[in-house]
Amino acid sequence: MEEESAVELLQRYRRDRRILLDFILSGSLIKKVVMPPGAVTLDDVDLDQVSVDYVLSCIKKGGMLELSEAIRDYHDHTGLPQMNGGGSAGDFFLVTNPEFSGSPPRRAPPPIPASVCTPTPSAPVFAPSPVVSTVSRSESFDSTQVQELTVDDIEDFEDDDDLEEVSSLKISRRNPNDVGDVVLKLPSFATGITDDDLRETAYEILLACSGASGGLIVPSKEKKKDKRSRLMKKLGRSRNENIVAQSQHEPGLVGLLETMRVQMEISEAMDIRTRQGLLNALSGKVGKRMDTLLIPLELLSCISRTEFSDKKTYIRWQKRQLNMLAEGLVNHPAIGFGESGRKASEFRILLAKIEESEAFPPSTGEVQRTESLRSLREIAIPLAERPARGDLTGEVCHWADGYHLNVRLYEKLLLSVFDVLDDGKLTEEVEEILELLKSTWRVLGITETIHYTCYAWILFRQYVITSEQGILRHAIDQLKKIPLKEQRGPQERLHLKSLHLRIDGEDGSHDVSFLQSFLSPIQKWADKQLGDYHLNFAEGLVLMEDIVTVAMIVRRLLLEESDIAVQSSPVSDRDQIELYISSSVKNSFARILQAVDKSDTTGEHPLALLAEEVKKLLNKDSTMFMPILCRRHPHATIVSASLLHKLYGNKLKPFVDGAEHLTEDVVSVFPAADNLEQYILGLIKSASEGDNVEIHFRKLNPYQIESVSGTVVLRWINSQLGRIIGWVERSLQQERWEPISPQQRHGSSIVEVYRIVEETVDQFLGIKVPMRTMELNALFRGIDNAFQVYANHIVDNLASKDDLVPPLPVLTRYSKEAGLKAFVKKELFDSKLLVQRRSIEINVLSTPTLCVQLNTLYYAISQLNKLEDSISERWASKKSQEKIYIGKSTDDKSKSSYRKDTFDGSRKDINAAIDRIREFTGTKIIFWDLREPFIENLYKPSVSQSRLEAVIEPLDAELNQLCDIIVEPLRDRVVTSLLQASLEGLLRVLLDGGPSRVFFPSDAKLLEEDLEILKEFFISGGDGLPRGVVENQVARVRLVVRLNGLETRELVDDLRSSSSKLGADNQTLLRILCHRADSEASQFVKKQYKIPKSSA
Repeated sequence: MEEESAVELLQRYRRDRRILLDFILSGSLIKKVVMPPGAVTLDDVDLDQVSVDYVLSCIKKGGMLELSEAIRDYHDHTGLPQMNGGGSAGDFFLVTNPEFSGSPPRRAPPPIPASVCTPTPSAPVFAPSPVVSTVSRSESFDSTQVQELTVDDIEDFEDDDDLEEVSSLKISRRNPNDVGDVVLKLPSFATGITDDDLRETAYEILLACSGASGGLIVPSKEKKKDKRSRLMKKLGRSRNENIVAQSQHEPGLVGLLETMRVQMEISEAMDIRTRQGLLNALSGKVGKRMDTLLIPLELLSCISRTEFSDKKTYIRWQKRQLNMLAEGLVNHPAIGFGESGRKASEFRILLAKIEESEAFPPSTGEVQRTESLRSLREIAIPLAERPARGDLTGEVCHWADGYHLNVRLYEKLLLSVFDVLDDGKLTEEVEEILELLKSTWRVLGITETIHYTCYAWILFRQYVITSEQGILRHAIDQLKKIPLKEQRGPQERLHLKSLHLRIDGEDGSHDVSFLQSFLSPIQKWADKQLGDYHLNFAEGLVLMEDIVTVAMIVRRLLLEESDIAVQSSPVSDRDQIELYISSSVKNSFARILQAVDKSDTTGEHPLALLAEEVKKLLNKDSTMFMPILCRRHPHATIVSASLLHKLYGNKLKPFVDGAEHLTEDVVSVFPAADNLEQYILGLIKSASEGDNVEIHFRKLNPYQIESVSGTVVLRWINSQLGRIIGWVERSLQQERWEPISPQQRHGSSIVEVYRIVEETVDQFLGIKVPMRTMELNALFRGIDNAFQVYANHIVDNLASKDDLVPPLPVLTRYSKEAGLKAFVKKELFDSKLLVQRRSIEINVLSTPTLCVQLNTLYYAISQLNKLEDSISERWASKKSQEKIYIGKSTDDKSKSSYRKDTFDGSRKDINAAIDRIREFTGTKIIFWDLREPFIENLYKPSVSQSRLEAVIEPLDAELNQLCDIIVEPLRDRVVTSLLQASLEGLLRVLLDGGPSRVFFPSDAKLLEEDLEILKEFFISGGDGLPRGVVENQVARVRLVVRLNGLETRELVDDLRSSSSKLGADNQTLLRILCHRADSEASQFVKKQYKIPKSSA
């Protein structure tokens, strides 16, 4: 179905094309249409074979249309790509089958090569011509000359169509990069010789050197007629046919020279002329080697004007030969003239005469040319054959080995190593070519060091043009082959030392050695690339490693130049790596700054965004680039991280200095900055590799984020703690001390206090800024103080225990006289005064109120543990998350720990408050609520008449009320306080009951029974207090009861002897004797202690 649709579409296109052509030809757009032979009307013409481009061209010109020419034009262009006529060189169509065309181009189609960009004098602009020119492989990129197209060139192109097709193919393949940084630091030639002149002369030298080995023959002109030469077979081959196709050339030196001719873009006509001229020059010179000839002079003598197609071509060729003689023997001689300075002037005059001879009539001009050549030979040959570099006179012709002419000529020869189809690859004959080029070393004065240096520069420049990493690897291999100074022979060292030029630069003129001329451009380019490796090698780490290798090799070679090492290269390889890192990091940081400035920062502060981007840069730097740089600088990661720390710190410092309060910007910037700093410290620590990391840390200027944020957070904490204290006081003022519910029997104020505390804790732990344990401890202290204030405020509202207990009556001894009633009345009167004074204050604090307060305090201390654990866990979680990114030192870790007794102050105060309220409650029930039945009426007027059973019922009511409200964990403690108060009340009755109470030894049994009743009441059959607890509390009272059952004599004897055999102190025994209804006891205390008797 797809094939049928394609056919139908093609048929429709052809039909539409015929209709449009018929409309155009039938209209008035064309002045006149001439039918082809045999056709009368348009119906007789096959419009499918008429060229649309030709028709449109005739319409634009307004001329006559000959359909026969349009049909011929259609067939002539059938095999060519279809053009849209838009005039854009960037639009093109493929007519080949992609499956058989190899891989697609790796570079974009090149622009119209209208000019060549050069760093030296202004670049020439090439005039448009039918033959599109470009930067040929033979041209240097510092060329300033314009190549003219002569008649001879046109003839050459007609003779050899291969070169024209090769040129056009190279235009389509090349997309040269900027090579301004790798231009040689060599001056231009005074005679103005061009790159083409150098290329052609270099080829002539190659032919002469090849002829010295007997490999020079003159090829037959018949081979010009073969339109499908071996070269075009190369151009038509597929990539899979490379090896086979390129191997199909003539064997031996003949085939290699033919390859070199094509590679160097020498026309066959020029090749034949040169070969014939060299052979003619050698004839008659028995024993003379062809490479010892003064080639330009011999060619001038042996090649006549008649061998050129036009005079202009001949004049240009002659001018080149004369210029080469001037440059090689006068301007850049291998040997200085010395006393032959006059000959140099004569030499220039003769060159000028030869050039002027072309302006004279043929007869006169030829005579002057012949005489001048003869005179020139007499001067030039002795100059050229002078001994140099250890050779004998006449052994070497020194006309092309003067610096820097020789290296420029050798450069043109070396350029032939690149594949004519792909200038990013070396030709397959590269090894043979290089071996052949060695034959020119003698003529050009090339040594091993010069060869490797030139070849390395040629390869490196080609890499810069094509970006082919394979070429770069070859350049590295050649750089490694350049001998070091100690590896060179003494003669070569002297020779290289003599190769220097004086160059005028921006900083004045200075001498430039050979190595500096060729290697400094490489170093400059590599330094420029590595100076921003983040940008230039973002996707090419292997390439970066190669460029670093190039930079280090070139630096080592240049450092060996003694003058250079002192003047311009004072830094070591490590220092250079640091310079690369510094430059690239600064460039990357500047780009990040610019990107952050342009980005939308409405949701986040720019400094926070900058910190995140710097961290990404560091991560990329440490994982991608640093493994390469660390091979030559172990601390490269430290250098990069430290520099970024400084750059970001400079931007951060004004913000940190101005941070005073916990604002949104502070919360945004501080965590990001601290995270970045700790990440940097982690990188430095991991990169130290056993070194003392503190040495590197001390070089950093810390951001002080924790210190500043700690101050800011402390201000916030202080304001929040003041708010908490205010809430505590407000809650207590509104507290009614009523249970919230039967299940929650504490007051509402403590719930409100915990709510505000937990809100504050949540806000504190939610703050994202870095915090130390100091801030946490400040929060703990503030919360601890708030609960202390709460507990103390409750206790401060309690009455004094002394206000509940009536004062002790005056101690008197037993008396039978009347008057006891008056004393008792006075005692009761004093008690009533107390009741009037304190009844309002004490009645407010009822037993239920005291129980709710106890429950509230217990709730406070029980929830305090949970609060502390919650804060500790959340703080530990917060710190553990930071430790993923932060590598803290030992000191930092020790400071990050905190004490678990953070709330001990509030625990102590709350427990003290519970104990005080508990004791107050027991005392209040016995000495205040049950004062009348217990303190005032128990055992009055006698034990038998007022037993303890009368008190048990109201005591039980008080106990039930207390147990209904108090929480279970506090019940035993509160009941124990009530037991203690009951026993204190009983002791008060027995020992300080006043003159209204008297006891007989016989009452001891009744008192023992009452004590047992009280004990069992609190034990309550196992539902009350533990028996052991009660027994321990009752023991002291039981002793007093037992003493009441002893005879007076026993008590008196023990009191007199102070032996304490009875187990009681003297005050207890004295009080028992004072309350005993016995005259002996009364007389004893009267006589011994002066105790007054009871009176009105």
